[in-house]
Amino acid sequence: MPISIPIEDSYTDIIGKAQRGLSINDEALAAKSGATVAEILILKSGELHEPLLRQVAGVLGLGFNALLALAKSSHQPAPVHEPEGFAHFNTVFEDMTVNSYLVWDPASKEAAFFDTGADGQPMLDFAASHGLRVKQIFITHTHTDHILDLDRLVKATGAHAWVCEKEPLPNAESFSPGRAFQIGGLSVETRLTSGHAAGGVTFFIPGLSQPVAIVGDSMFAGSMGGGMVSYADALRNNREQILTLPDATIICSGHGPLTTVGEQKHANPFFTA
Repeated sequence: MPISIPIEDSYTDIIGKAQRGLSINDEALAAKSGATVAEILILKSGELHEPLLRQVAGVLGLGFNALLALAKSSHQPAPVHEPEGFAHFNTVFEDMTVNSYLVWDPASKEAAFFDTGADGQPMLDFAASHGLRVKQIFITHTHTDHILDLDRLVKATGAHAWVCEKEPLPNAESFSPGRAFQIGGLSVETRLTSGHAAGGVTFFIPGLSQPVAIVGDSMFAGSMGGGMVSYADALRNNREQILTLPDATIICSGHGPLTTVGEQKHANPFFTA
């Protein structure tokens, strides 16, 4: 049964991420949108004013309709059926939750973890109860909430850990994005989706009944992780490396619920302007 997880970002979070990415402070946003700073602050506090939201969205390059739907809570990601060979885990890290994933070849039972979450025990338990052999651990990026339990998972499974060469870890082997891997009979394509993190990688797995893309914090349902390293790179890489995948592809984010490529093309304010 799919896990019920709320969306990661509110419309005010999205405005803040776009402001930071574009280096537009509240004073500049007010001037460009024809508002006062006080009105901008009221909007960002959560008090919706649609005409002003339209102006702000235009200044920040955000899709107004998608942003408005989030502001009105009128859009929630459609439930996603998890295909055989895929499992989703959500664990508590400080004041938030973080996702990790388990993918396996149903024929051979060979499996891999994708990120660790704050606690990898649920993945270990699931693998054991389903007779899965975990051979590899893939890291989407090295922010603490995604690698916190890596040492324990490596020790418990004997799996080989992999991480992008742009963010090396002492307990994982580095690889160059573009390299392909195998999980039994499943192929794993790697795509560089840096911007939120220098070594952000999307793992695309087309061989299940529905393709999946494990994207880390590169993209969320209705939002994205933000350009902590490069906002421009985050936008470009998400457009070119994630949103070009088949519409049916399940987007498996580091936080928030599952969604699909097709849904994010019309529901994500960062990509619908």
